[in-house]
Amino acid sequence: MGRYEIRLSGAGGQGMILAGIILAEAGVMVDNLNISQSQSYGPESRGGASRAEVVFDEEQIDFPKVIKPDLLVCLTQESFDQYGADLKSYGVIIADSGIDISEVKPEFKDNIYQLNILDLAAKEIGNEISANMIVLGIIARIIQTRIPVEFIKKAIIEKVPPKTVDLNIEAFELGFDLKLDKRSYVYGRI
Repeated sequence: MGRYEIRLSGAGGQGMILAGIILAEAGVMVDNLNISQSQSYGPESRGGASRAEVVFDEEQIDFPKVIKPDLLVCLTQESFDQYGADLKSYGVIIADSGIDISEVKPEFKDNIYQLNILDLAAKEIGNEISANMIVLGIIARIIQTRIPVEFIKKAIIEKVPPKTVDLNIEAFELGFDLKLDKRSYVYGRI
């Protein structure tokens, strides 16, 4: 499998750090998989830039931070502008549809899934903060051969407040079932 790096970026309050923690917790459940999780956020707890990084590898992780992501999530224009050019050549970008991706490097144009993540969270789940669980569902679909989906669901159940488990699992499943057409703006399901 080799080293695999994920960067989740957005604004404070969008839950990208929690999503990173959940992803790392799920990875710990996989036998013979080493995990590193880190996070960074601005001085503002809401609205400022935030980033979570998860690295996993069957070998020992000698550097715990993302060097060049295999998978990059951007929920804000600021995060896309800052990290959109920092991707492995075969890497994947998941970006909210409200982000202008016209300045993306030509070599990454075919590596973008652009989806209505924030709008879908607000309209389908009833709360834009559920976008992080939709993102986890999308990621789970992409990496399911590396970290089983049931481990991610178990980590969600362990990490979110008990009263919100059903809503979070619903948002996760919504993300998992999204049709992943590259450069797509669709709400479609598989």
